[in-house]
Amino acid sequence: MEKIASFTIDHTILPCGMYVSRVDGDIVTYDIRCRRPNVEAVIENGAIHTVEHLFATFVRNTPLSSGVIYFGPMGCRTGFYFLVRSSDINHEQAIEMTKQAFDFIAAYEGEIPGVSPEECGNYREHDLAGAKKEAKKMAEVMKTVTVKGLKYPEK
Repeated sequence: MEKIASFTIDHTILPCGMYVSRVDGDIVTYDIRCRRPNVEAVIENGAIHTVEHLFATFVRNTPLSSGVIYFGPMGCRTGFYFLVRSSDINHEQAIEMTKQAFDFIAAYEGEIPGVSPEECGNYREHDLAGAKKEAKKMAEVMKTVTVKGLKYPEK
């Protein structure tokens, strides 16, 4: 079998940040890397789950929501994938949405959206304090993200 594109990225040199993982037609997949793979501990399940709920809710309530396709955690628990339609959301807008979403999560108080047995398949496993800590860290990282910096680093 052919190696998929995400396995061709050298994870030993990948810092925290935001990258274009792939482009499929007008769908752009962004790699939002919150932890250095195989260097830092992975994000705890409760925190990653809460970030998912809050980030997805935030971006789907912006004026650009029609261009949002998906936001969810990576299986390795070092970050998230954010998929958008490039005909609706350009790189600058995706970066700005991501910055705003992490700022929103870092400051969030109140009930986590979608946390009931009817709305979530694992509603008991959430960690708002952990999500806020992750978001605060990523809000700092996002201050340095630019369109030119969306390329993966090379050796």
